Amino acid sequence: MTTPEQTSIPAPIISVLDISESAVVVHRRGSTVWRVRSRDAEYAVKLGYPITATDQWEAAEWTALAPAREGAVLQELGSATAAYGVWDRGTWNVQPWHEGSDLQAVWAPHRTRHEVSHPPTRDALACARALTELHDKGYVHGDVQPAHFILDSERTSAAIIDLALVHGAEIPKRFDFPYRGCLVHYEAPEISRSVLESGEATPTPEADVYGLGATLFMAATGWRHVEYQDDAPRAEQRRAIVNRSHRPVNVVRPLGWLINDMLRFEPRDRPSMQEVCKALETEAQ
Repeated sequence: MTTPEQTSIPAPIISVLDISESAVVVHRRGSTVWRVRSRDAEYAVKLGYPITATDQWEAAEWTALAPAREGAVLQELGSATAAYGVWDRGTWNVQPWHEGSDLQAVWAPHRTRHEVSHPPTRDALACARALTELHDKGYVHGDVQPAHFILDSERTSAAIIDLALVHGAEIPKRFDFPYRGCLVHYEAPEISRSVLESGEATPTPEADVYGLGATLFMAATGWRHVEYQDDAPRAEQRRAIVNRSHRPVNVVRPLGWLINDMLRFEPRDRPSMQEVCKALETEAQ
């Protein structure tokens, strides 16, 4: 796979921040992220640009708008330091840097594919509380995955990041774009079905619950919740989610039971995030 050409932090961002040092932490199709230090704080700087079509993937324009869309969400959520704007290939944002490690990394020592996994319930509870807080404010994340939960050093709380696909916020029209699903490994069946049928979907709290169940399962076991080939086209992956049952949940009970409930096929059969938190709080005592 071709690595996209890396760019520099654009001048408009440099004028916003008094940067003393910076380092690229993510560089992939459609976006680059820096960890930036100024005199008073650390920030994440995101740059978005269009994805050019190749024989491996389709073209995508929304990635150029994603940083500005996320910036608008962050400002609506009350982030005092969030800023966003445009550059010659797309949009950018600046947001607080969250110190810690993502759930996938934190649970690496507990990960096992062929035996029962025993990850700490407190970590799952911290992630669930972060998502519940977002839901309680009237928003849906739309892109729940292990890398989007950053646990603090004490592992008592988590920050939920990558808010570009959040549903429920007021987004300036020039930065908005339709929701076309998320990373398929964590996509709920109803989202996959809608994307297959119409190319778009509407994120919901129930789909977020499913995404958290798939997230906990992946972080605990290393398995995607539904089996399909690693190099399968996106449409084939989505058909597998719609047409197949999820893998057996080989995670210690009662966390395993809860993940199984979160992965129920019908949205109405899944617990709410409040119910997920209550169950995890009971277990964590």
